Amino acid sequence: MVSLDQIKQLREETGVSISECKKALEQAGGNFEKAKELLRKWGKEVAVKKMTRTSEQGIIESYIHPNKKVGVLLDIRCESDFVARSEDFRTLAHEICLQIAAMSPLFLRDEDIPEEFVDGEKKIYKEQTKDSGKPEKIIEQIVEGKLKKYKEQVSLMSQVWIKDDSKTIKDLIDGYIAKIGENIVVKKFSRYEI
Repeated sequence: MVSLDQIKQLREETGVSISECKKALEQAGGNFEKAKELLRKWGKEVAVKKMTRTSEQGIIESYIHPNKKVGVLLDIRCESDFVARSEDFRTLAHEICLQIAAMSPLFLRDEDIPEEFVDGEKKIYKEQTKDSGKPEKIIEQIVEGKLKKYKEQVSLMSQVWIKDDSKTIKDLIDGYIAKIGENIVVKKFSRYEI
């Protein structure tokens, strides 16, 4: 039997509806961590369903670092003006601005990285490993691994969130999609630094 206190605590920590929290706790047999994992999984499923809906409302969020040397502008969209004005949506926008200011992504998604950019990096990695004496197949695996890591570093959506290294920015957004109930899309961003 799941207690009301457990449901309340899970609701406070996740922001998910009471009925979903109760359902997750019941499926997890009262195990709090397992219930949170179930909600995360369900949130990803909800996010996939919501991605097909248009996101024409939103806000432009800005962030200026206290040293006045780094600034970020973010265009983030949702489905309704009501959600765009909500505290949760603004919190998400602010968190993404902090991420951009701290981690300096160059692109929004992996797919946005131009091929010539990837080819240039590939040449550098091949040059670094050519005199290693390793077989060609191993060198290719090393190069692919380095490329994957590089793409994760320069692409905002695949970067590890600075406040929780168990989540990427995509995971963070998917969590808010599940919580808010609307599709959320980062359209573009600009980062300035002196």
